[in-house]
Amino acid sequence: MTTNSQTEFRFLAEPTDVNFGGKVHGGMVMKWIDQASYACAAQWSKRYCVTVSANAIRFIRPILVGQMVTISARIVHTGKTSMHIYVVVRASDPKEDAIEITNRCFITFMAIDESGHPVAVPRYEPTNPEDKQLEKVAISGKDFAKQLDKDFEEKLGWK
Repeated sequence: MTTNSQTEFRFLAEPTDVNFGGKVHGGMVMKWIDQASYACAAQWSKRYCVTVSANAIRFIRPILVGQMVTISARIVHTGKTSMHIYVVVRASDPKEDAIEITNRCFITFMAIDESGHPVAVPRYEPTNPEDKQLEKVAISGKDFAKQLDKDFEEKLGWK
């Protein structure tokens, strides 16, 4: 599934992806999330993009070797230069119909030019109730991240 605002990756979890317990490493899942969300951001903006933040990464269920992994990434909000992407990871036994959500999160990317400067991105307009609700959640997360940055700087002197 690919439109201008969403993309989907599908593949099998391989033995090299798992830890000693037979479950996919959390870091590997985060890599897949970053790759799928980058593809979504790049196709939306038609630009090279960089990761700004990864928020609320939830590890709901483990992914096992041999399972079919599906990563769906879609734009849910845009700022002037940023794209907020909702990512859902699902896994299933390829021989069965049951599919379970294993992870979900919001990733923010920024489009940049050849010199590394931020560039404007096309505006995203949600079209259905679910998209509108996801945009509200993304905006809430963006506001929280700004407040957190402010608190780090003011209260801890971190920049």
